[in-house]
Amino acid sequence: MKNQIGLVLFDIDGVIRDVTNSYRMAIQETVGFYCGWKPSIQDIDSIKSEGYWNNDWDLSLEMINRYAKNNDHSLSVPTRKNLIECFEGFYFGGNPNHASSEWSGFIKNETLLVKKNLFDELTQKRIGWGFVSGAELASAKFILEQRLGLISPPLIAMGEAPDKPDPTGFISLSSKLSKNPLGVSNHPIAYIGDTVADVKTVLNARIKIPQQKFVSLAIAPPHLHGNPKQDKRLNYELKLKKAGADLIIKSMENFKDEIVNLLTRE
Repeated sequence: MKNQIGLVLFDIDGVIRDVTNSYRMAIQETVGFYCGWKPSIQDIDSIKSEGYWNNDWDLSLEMINRYAKNNDHSLSVPTRKNLIECFEGFYFGGNPNHASSEWSGFIKNETLLVKKNLFDELTQKRIGWGFVSGAELASAKFILEQRLGLISPPLIAMGEAPDKPDPTGFISLSSKLSKNPLGVSNHPIAYIGDTVADVKTVLNARIKIPQQKFVSLAIAPPHLHGNPKQDKRLNYELKLKKAGADLIIKSMENFKDEIVNLLTRE
């Protein structure tokens, strides 16, 4: 993009789509299948706030291991391979490599949190954009291309880079989409996510390339929005801020104006 003034990269889950009734349900059902106890959404929030469990397969396995250690030493912990097969059965409800019309799992419950015109407007404002996500490639492309209507969006998905908070994927796509080499002469680059791991990804990128202006934007996941949940949302946002987020985004509805104001100030 000519005369680009900045770049914003998006996490997908909790930012582009609501995964409360898909990925998080798959975590609950997978853990419940193996140990008879289903973690609450708050339990999942708590472990994600540790900043290490960006991969939901590994998070599910960790929750099973912790349950076995604390509650049932006789519990047979599954192999990672078997757990993934169980998880995918709940989430996709079919072969991820087959047509999405054959899927019947929780992925069909997902609702969009943004509209396609957000990206059209960013482009008009000379702001580049792309996606860095821990979601499987089939899932990420389904939501971005089939549901949102984007054509071949710039994307780093699960398996294409180490899991966040490792910044490799974020740095790689930032470099690909920037008008200049990453560093002091380049435009600012922002990343928006909904977990501590997303915030740490930006902090780790700063360590790798301290001359580049990286900005961490964070938003509480959708299940914490709404007046009855305000206290829980504020507590979650405080954890994001303490982790190092530069700016808390209150809603994706006004994200475009906030990012334009931020990047034009830099």
